[in-house]
Amino acid sequence: MSLFESILEARGLKGHLRETFLHPQYEAGHDPYLLPDMAAGVERLVKAREQQEHITIYGDYDIDGLTATTVLVEAFSAFGFRFVETFIPNRFVEGYGMTVDAVERIAAEGATLIVTVDCGSLSEEPIARAKELGVDVIVTDHHNVAPVQPPAVAVINPKRLLQDYPKKYRNLQLISKIQDPRSKNRSLYPFLDLPGVGVAFKLVQALQTRLDGLPIGQEKWLLDLVALGTVCDVVTLVDENRTHVYWGLKVLAKTKRPGLKALMAVSGIDPEKVNARSLGFALGPRMNAAGRLETAKFVQDMLLTKKGEIALDLAQQLDAMNAKRRAAQDDILKGAMAQAEERRYDDVVVVSHPDWNHGIVGIVAANLLERYKKPTFVLQEMGEESKGSARSYGDFSAADAIRASDDLITKGGGHKLAAGVTLPTSNIDLFRQRVNEYYASLQLSPQTALLLPTSDVVVNDLSEVDEKFVNQLQAMEPFGNGNAEPILCLVGASIRGVRRMGADGQHLKIEVADKDGRRIQLIAFNADESWEPEVGDSMSVWFHPIINEWQGRRSVEGRLVRLEPA
Repeated sequence: MSLFESILEARGLKGHLRETFLHPQYEAGHDPYLLPDMAAGVERLVKAREQQEHITIYGDYDIDGLTATTVLVEAFSAFGFRFVETFIPNRFVEGYGMTVDAVERIAAEGATLIVTVDCGSLSEEPIARAKELGVDVIVTDHHNVAPVQPPAVAVINPKRLLQDYPKKYRNLQLISKIQDPRSKNRSLYPFLDLPGVGVAFKLVQALQTRLDGLPIGQEKWLLDLVALGTVCDVVTLVDENRTHVYWGLKVLAKTKRPGLKALMAVSGIDPEKVNARSLGFALGPRMNAAGRLETAKFVQDMLLTKKGEIALDLAQQLDAMNAKRRAAQDDILKGAMAQAEERRYDDVVVVSHPDWNHGIVGIVAANLLERYKKPTFVLQEMGEESKGSARSYGDFSAADAIRASDDLITKGGGHKLAAGVTLPTSNIDLFRQRVNEYYASLQLSPQTALLLPTSDVVVNDLSEVDEKFVNQLQAMEPFGNGNAEPILCLVGASIRGVRRMGADGQHLKIEVADKDGRRIQLIAFNADESWEPEVGDSMSVWFHPIINEWQGRRSVEGRLVRLEPA
């Protein structure tokens, strides 16, 4: 069995699962009407189209919300809706999700229907207020849901399946592991982890069955936006998400959008070589920088403009904001690390400071988690109120920890691995104590091992790791959450060379050899001194194989992700 086939088998990709994974079929997507309340939402929109009502799309300031907003703006325009406005909340004014004030403003401007994207499932009070004002609400979302749904016309959220039909849904998941998950014999939507933009896209597909203007097949031109939101929201790249990103990257390579063309240009991305990594590490950070520092309206304007010169100007502004964001992030990280060191015995890190921009603290929380291997909350103290973000891993849910602190906070929620919280500044110490008590109450097995990269296969012979093999791995794209880049482990590698790279020597490059003397260069980015091996050491090395192109020469190298004595 070849090394490539061994990796597929190690991931359980055999038979029909292998074929649907390697060759995702867009036409095999799931029936949108199996999503909760889809029929009711479509019916209300058909009525709105007939009467040409004033509609506001209520978005969010992250990439998932912005791409979802753009998907609906463009689709509604194609369907012939004439009066469509958007509302993108400001992180520093409204914060995440719907607010009563925003709903009242939207109603005062004449809207009779609000369609949310990437928010709304827990917005009981704002939606009730909208109803009082004679404004209907259709929620499209993918976040956690309430036991009782808010008084909307429809709450289209796949997460409702697990709550409403727990036994049926779990049985469906078991069946899908042994049968083709794309089977049309379904009575329940078979995939839970769509992002907000994915749910919005399913709404578009459902509307195509009732409204003219966007012929079946033409919706594929929206997949560049769907791919961008899916990758950047870090949902699992399996099932329908994988299909959307797989085909979305092909659309992005020839996108018609001046904004995305300009953003790829300023990011140094070759459209012909764009991949999921380009979205997550180049386009995504630049787009998120606007909402973190100023307003996400820059991004929406860039995505919607039809003029190349405006698109380029906005893309350059986003690039400058991202540079500013990186500098601020570095400053916050230094202070956060100092505080974390003072509380090194806590199971959950909770740090705060008045000078930390709460638009950036989520990235800092991720950095602290990586460094200290602990769930982390990073907060900005804003007078009497503090606001911040959490990052977690393993079996500890940041969202559940926040819910366990309901009596101490103003509001909060999110996902298992990423969440946000607002609380009185005077409660920070009590909050720190509570989330650590909650962690202790779970009696979790040691979690740090869950952060260690594990190999798909062990290799003994580096001759198998050639250019043909690395090219085969491209068939497994797009890589991301739920479909990580394959990792190889070479046991008993001999260290033949060690050197530091980068302006501050922050990167480590080593040369290793297998038992027969075959060599490969491996690089670890931002590797501290604990990674430093000695020439002649025998080590086990874990790495992603890559093709390095330099001055016209191509060679197989690797990104080093783990290093231990053999």
